[in-house]
Order: sequence, then C-alpha cells, then structure tokens
Amino acid sequence: MAERLKSRPKASPVRVVFLGGLGEIGRNCACIEVDGRIIVLDCGIMFPDPDMPGVDLVLPEFTYLRERADRVDGIVLTHGHEDHTGGLAYLLRDLQAPIYGSELTVGLARHRVEEAGLGDRTDFIAVKDGERRRIGPCDVEFIPVTHSVPNAFAIAFHTPQGVILHSGDFKLDLQPVDGRRTDLSRMGELARTEGVRLLLSDSTNAEEPGFTQSESTVGVTLRRVLASKPGKRIIVACFASHMHRIQQIIDAADASGRKVATLGRSMGKNVELGTRLGIITVPKGGLVDIEDVDTVPPGQMCVISTGSQGEPMSALSLMATGDNKWLRVGEGDVVVISAHPIPGNEWSVGRVIDELYRRGAEVIHSGAEAVHVSGHARQGELQTLMAVTRPECFVPVHGEYRHLVHHARLGLSMGIDPAKVLLCEDGDVVQLRASGITRDGHVPAGYVYVDGTVGDIGHGVLRDRQKLAEEGVVMVVVTVDPHQGALSCAPVIETRGWVHAPEAEELLGEASDVVGDAVTQALRDGARDSEVLSRHARKALGRFVGERTRRRPMIVPVVLMV
Repeated sequence: MAERLKSRPKASPVRVVFLGGLGEIGRNCACIEVDGRIIVLDCGIMFPDPDMPGVDLVLPEFTYLRERADRVDGIVLTHGHEDHTGGLAYLLRDLQAPIYGSELTVGLARHRVEEAGLGDRTDFIAVKDGERRRIGPCDVEFIPVTHSVPNAFAIAFHTPQGVILHSGDFKLDLQPVDGRRTDLSRMGELARTEGVRLLLSDSTNAEEPGFTQSESTVGVTLRRVLASKPGKRIIVACFASHMHRIQQIIDAADASGRKVATLGRSMGKNVELGTRLGIITVPKGGLVDIEDVDTVPPGQMCVISTGSQGEPMSALSLMATGDNKWLRVGEGDVVVISAHPIPGNEWSVGRVIDELYRRGAEVIHSGAEAVHVSGHARQGELQTLMAVTRPECFVPVHGEYRHLVHHARLGLSMGIDPAKVLLCEDGDVVQLRASGITRDGHVPAGYVYVDGTVGDIGHGVLRDRQKLAEEGVVMVVVTVDPHQGALSCAPVIETRGWVHAPEAEELLGEASDVVGDAVTQALRDGARDSEVLSRHARKALGRFVGERTRRRPMIVPVVLMV
C-alpha cells in the first residue's frame, strides 16, 4: 500500500464528515468528500429518549449539507433500517440527489419519501450485490453483508486516496436464512490488491465477546414454541423490516398447522413488498386478512404484529390496553416478543408485557426463550473483519461512546498503528492524505427534534417541556387600569403541576397578594408598560414560589390593560 501511495503524492485529499451515529444508536449519516463533491452515506433517525417529552424522532443536523446542496452527487444506503434511512424525507427538502441501495432498501425508503410527497426530488436506483457504480468523483462498490434486514451492504469507496470501506451494520452469519453471507472474500481481495486505507466499522456489539448467533437459530426456537402451544392463538411481535424473522415465523406457523395474518400498517406493507421481491414466501392459502382473524380457530392462527419496542400507538401496545380494533387479547393467547428492547425502550416493553399478563395472555420474550438474536457483530467478528481487511487507518462508527471506545481498543489489539486509530464523535471531520489520516475540524451536528409535522422544535422548546414535566407551571393574570394607575382586581393565580389548587387556596391567596403588592408598587413608581409590569409580576411570584416550596416551576405572567 505504501508504494501505491508514493506513486500518487498529488492525489486529492479525501474528507469524511460525520453528521450522526457516533455516540448514539441512530441518526447514522456521514459524507465522503473529494474536490468539494459529496456522497452522503445513510441518513437515519434516532428515537427520542425519555427526557425529550413530546418529541417524535430526532434527526441529524443538515446545515453542512444544506449549505452545499449543489455539491451532493448521490445518497448511498447501506440497508433499509430507519436509523439509516428514516431521515431521507427531511434531507430531500433541502437538496435533490439520486438514492442508491439494494432493491429492498430503496423499496423501503421509497415508502417514506413518497408518503412525504417528495418522490419527485430523487431517483431511486437499485444496485446488485458486488455492483460498482461511478457516483460523482468515486467508484462506489456494494459488497454483500448479513444483517437483520435482507440485502444489506458494506460500501467500498474507491477514492483518490485509496479504498474507504464502511462495514454497514453486519455480522458473520455462517447459516443465514437466505444463504447470502458477508462477502469476506471480496473484502480480502480489496486488502490484497488496492489495500484498505480507512475502515469505518459497526461498533454496536463491541463490548460483547465471542460471535453473534445465526439468525437461523431463532427459527428452531419459534418452531418449538409454536408446536408446544396446541389450541392456542399465537401473536408474534417483531420489527416489520426483519423479513428473515418474518419468514421464519411464517414457516413455524405452517409447520404447526397455523395460518398467518399481519397486524400493523408497516408489517402489512413490508410483507407485501418482501413477497413481491421474492424475499418472503407464504404457503398458498396461508395468509388470512386481519379482519377475518376471529373466524379461524385459535389453535390454527398466528398473527405477526408490529410493536416489539412498546411504541405507544403500535399494534401490540393497543392490544395490551384493549384498544386494538382488530384483535382482543385474553385467556388462551400466547404473545411472543421476538426482539430485544432498544436501549431506552426497556420500560415501555415491560409495561406492555405487564398489561398483556393482566389480560390473561402468556408472554414469551427474549429473556425467557431464544426468540431473538442480534444483527450486529460481536468482538470475534469485528476482529475477523480487521484481520481480513488489514486497514491502515480505523475509525469506529455506529454506537454509543462506550461502544466506540471498546471497538478502538480492539483495533489497537489487532496491531493497527495507535496514531491511525481515531475516536470520533458527531460533527468531527477527518482527512486522508498520502501522509496519513488527520483531524480536520468540526461541523454542526446537533440534534434536530421533530414533533408532528414541525421540523425543528428547537432546544428552547425542549427545555420548556422538560421544566413543565419536572416542576409544572404557574400563571398569574394581572388586570390593570392604566388611567387610574391601579389594579382593577386582585391577581388571579392558575397552576398546573405545582400545587393542586383546591388543596392550596391559602398558598395561592398569599401568592396573589405578593404579586398585587409588587405590581401596585411598580404602578406608583410610574410604570405603565405591560412588559415592565410583567417583569415585576414574574420576579415577585418566582421569589415567593421558590421561598415557600423550594421549587422552580415555569412562571407565566399575563398583564391585561383595561
């Protein structure tokens, strides 16, 4: 590799800009930049943490791309999960560029983009395993990897500074459901011929020793579980994008004499897409419309549902609360949750499980049976990838900060030069030159909070919501006669989440008197402007509340001039 680099000392430097996915699970987005031209690698979302009240999802910050919209030559997708594709409908509001990915990946992305009415702002270009495309200044090669959604890719960018290899989300499954293994031979060939200058690799399971089990082991467990519940209706919840899991559920249902029905809009759409692409096969006559599920004897029915993460309005959560219009869960039903909770969702999933038990259902989850395996490589697989690719430089990606740290240590243990192992976070930029890899500044990469159809609710709004959730709000309405320079009536105090008004009349009365005295004094001093009087009211009420209750609710003064 050193000889090859010496032969091209004047080759253009290559920048890699990280806009998301380094320090969190989700928001995966990066840019490969050569001579000012940009290829975007993935564009995902992150689901909100519990301390983000009212937020529906979190996006990468697109400022860097928005300001360079005319330089973007394409968007390359590693696979179809929302944490890699869910932000496309927001990014396409700011720029126009073709989207490249496997047929399934662009099919899943197309649903979201067209729902947002932005289908005319892009072209969806399906690529095949091993295909190499010229996109802007780079040849981009799509290398098959195994993950928990079919047809995932590692991406090799053939740049003026050599090959940048992004692993995508991957694992080394030796017995995948579809027989499509991670193509280590091609990666090894790249290492032997062109060399891998920079490896960007999935860090999700970098803390976990050993190797991730094969997806096919879940099918064995599902067959056993379904066969052991004769006469009972089975409901299996999993990710709608996990088509190999869905296929194994269908196979297990068929083996136990059950028909299947899908529940949840995304589940129905993805099964339809997977069937059309030949990824999912349903036995003839084996699919029942969810409207007809009650016409099938319980022991002959298996429902495949969304909601494995306890999302509040998902099909499984509505079943747990008795609000699902298609299915009522009760005695004789068995619910299988075929997924691990994503970090942060543990409480939601636990709540759903409790409610299902209250309705008399039996619940089987990954803590009790092997009904789920991860789609991400563990330490043994990560080390194998490094051994095969022999990268000169290494940056761990895709994971919380502790995952990145553990993965960086693995890189060092595999003999990579410590000066060429960089631990990066969102917003960091690295540059590849013939002389090596260096840091090259920082770009905006904060969280963008989406609430309903509002693109960015802003940090200020989020802080207000957090304060309301923690401390409540106190509003005081002050009515002033500016001509008389006096209050027209005593200030009225309204509160939510501070004290319960019917039980605190005396305290609220004192608060009214304190505000009345402060505003009256301000009026005597010549104040007539409503903003000035509002400040006096807020200051007096805030001091009173803090001294009497040791709490700091939001104070909202309203001054009416009559």
